[in-house]
Amino acid sequence: MRGEPMSRVLVAGSRVRSERSDAETRPLIAALAERGVDADDAPWDDDTVDWAGADLVAVRTTWDYTERRDAFLSWAGQVDAATRLVNPRAVLEWNSHKRYLVELAEAGVPTVPTTLLAAGSPVPDDLGRGTVVVKPAVSAGGRGTHLGRPDDLRETVADLLTVGDVLVQPAVESIGRDGEVSLIRLGDAWSHAVRKLPAAGGFLVHEKYGGELADHTPTTREVEVAEAALARAPAADLVAARVDLVRLDGEPVVMELELIEPELFLRRAPDAPTRLADALLARLR
Repeated sequence: MRGEPMSRVLVAGSRVRSERSDAETRPLIAALAERGVDADDAPWDDDTVDWAGADLVAVRTTWDYTERRDAFLSWAGQVDAATRLVNPRAVLEWNSHKRYLVELAEAGVPTVPTTLLAAGSPVPDDLGRGTVVVKPAVSAGGRGTHLGRPDDLRETVADLLTVGDVLVQPAVESIGRDGEVSLIRLGDAWSHAVRKLPAAGGFLVHEKYGGELADHTPTTREVEVAEAALARAPAADLVAARVDLVRLDGEPVVMELELIEPELFLRRAPDAPTRLADALLARLR
């Protein structure tokens, strides 16, 4: 029964394991075990797993969900109905489509200007001025992201629209100089932050594209913007969240809000696995 000491936690990941995913999962499982919890990880799409038998299911490195969003949300709905799922399904559905960026901007949260194009629609005559970025509205890790002049990307946008909704954003020039800042929140408190810098001549900050990481101390304004973004999420009891910020005209704005399976860079903060484990346990008290 909920409210009693927790006996089992399942950490949801994907079938494809990597050094990065293990660096996110193993420290968390170890921290839970130190607290007397029977913890293990499993691919979210493994039908042989007794998800309902866990006291809590934590979504962590489900990094393949964008390829099968409907199936992922169906799984999340079943788990959410059978036991405690964190973050909750409502959050997963909202955050898995990047229309949330448009919603954040409409709510007054400083956000990278974003135009959402509906799947199957014609490519608009005006895709923006200067250099733009286009990407699928359901994507992660920079997959399907293209940078270029609007006229040069029209065919690319047309191809993307045959598959799904598409985002068009102005290129953020400061990324090449200042990078992208990620603020990580675990439970009810900000835990740590990193700055992600692209490789020379690149525009994607992900490590797989040659990006580099550095520790970062958030400014007061960065925290304010991050908190404003999280306040728009459809649930207040978020266990883990990452807010990615960039600079426009010298001010921090939201690039992405990662509430499903963010890399939390646990290896950059020795106490972070413990804080995450405690945040999970707090959801069952």
